[in-house]
Amino acid sequence: MTIVAIVQAIWTFCAVGLIVLVLLHSPKGDGLGGLGGQAQLFTSTKSAETTLNRLTWALTIIFLGLTIVLSAGWLQQI
Repeated sequence: MTIVAIVQAIWTFCAVGLIVLVLLHSPKGDGLGGLGGQAQLFTSTKSAETTLNRLTWALTIIFLGLTIVLSAGWLQQI
């Protein structure tokens, strides 16, 4: 197994993980509830939401970094 195949497998895992994490996020839009001023009732972030946000950002950074490395072909030179 080459290094390119390993990096592509990690890249694919990050892509699937990002899809799952984005679908797990709670909706942030106020919708019509923002008209009545009741949008401030539920603005506290929980520990699970904070962890979910951190995981999403970490996977996003890894995914974008691997995308740049794979598209530039830097691993082909090794």
